[in-house]
Amino acid sequence: MPENGHDRIDRIEIGLERLKERHEALTQTVEIIAGMQSKNEVLMAQALEAINSLARIAASHERRLDRLETGG
Repeated sequence: MPENGHDRIDRIEIGLERLKERHEALTQTVEIIAGMQSKNEVLMAQALEAINSLARIAASHERRLDRLETGG
């Protein structure tokens, strides 16, 4: 049975509603990912600061050991 204009419009409207829902879900997903990325950038900066601090401590200890070994 061929569909009439009203049935076709209903089908199109249903399809558009589904697309709108998918678009909203994708938008929310992108917002969540962007928020996670920002948090990861902060955590990475903190980790790099900690690593740099540990490197300075290790270098300081190495210099101290060298002085103790050489008697200077």
